[in-house]
Amino acid sequence: MEREWLFSLIPLTVGVAHLCFGVYGLRRASAIRRTGVEAQGRIVRHDVTRSDEGAKFVHPVAAWTTQDGRACEYPSRFGRGSLGRRFGVGTTVTVQYDPEDPRRFAIRGWDSTTVDKLFTGVGLVLTAGTLAVLLVRLLTL
Repeated sequence: MEREWLFSLIPLTVGVAHLCFGVYGLRRASAIRRTGVEAQGRIVRHDVTRSDEGAKFVHPVAAWTTQDGRACEYPSRFGRGSLGRRFGVGTTVTVQYDPEDPRRFAIRGWDSTTVDKLFTGVGLVLTAGTLAVLLVRLLTL
């Protein structure tokens, strides 16, 4: 086998990175759904970030009180380009959080697993495809 097989490490690395990111997000969401505690919260502000390309992402910041009385105020993990009326400042929302680490939370209706599923799918395709090509190449030499 020539050195060309080294180039297959690029899609394999990208695929494994996407797969890890997606699976981590799906497991995190599953854990919050399974063991999380619900609380009524309020959107108190929006954090706005910009990507290197200039795209704007809005992250709603939710505030709520935990069962043991701790006040929490954290921005959502996911940002979107536009903000619907449902998540304006002052809106009451349902928050599901990890009682041991309230920074791990999800805003019902805002946080979804779509991005995590997309990363998992892309990671699976790149990883499995690259491994299949490498296996065929090894077997046909």
